Amino acid sequence: MNTITAILVLCSSFCFGQQNEEIEKPIRSLFLGMKNADPGLVKTAFAENAVLQTVTRDGTVKSDNIQEFIGTVSKFAKDDLDERIVVEAIHTDGNLASVFTPYSFYLKGKLSHCGANSFQLVKQNNEWKIQYIIDTRRKENCKEIK
Repeated sequence: MNTITAILVLCSSFCFGQQNEEIEKPIRSLFLGMKNADPGLVKTAFAENAVLQTVTRDGTVKSDNIQEFIGTVSKFAKDDLDERIVVEAIHTDGNLASVFTPYSFYLKGKLSHCGANSFQLVKQNNEWKIQYIIDTRRKENCKEIK
């Protein structure tokens, strides 16, 4: 009986690991596209009507235009934009996934700010896409992420 349990645990870990990789793929593409100054790669990460928002210091929510954000990426040189993340949590239910990632953002090699991203992803045509990002940004108490 213990052998069967061990096999089931190993199989489920492998399956969840594969699923998590697929969910993380558009997030990793977003940040790789930013780092490589590749707006085309950044664009592939997002669903058609994606939303980008930031929670400001006073608690209000500021919305940004995704197309303008994508365009801004092309105005930088490779390695100017470097957002480093740690995936802390992934939750899924069918075609919906939620991913929470603390981050440190480096501009031209210098730590600029940090915070946390909350991603909502949807699976469309067997591919995960970012539908919604909301983040926080602060300059104090930032920890470098390697």
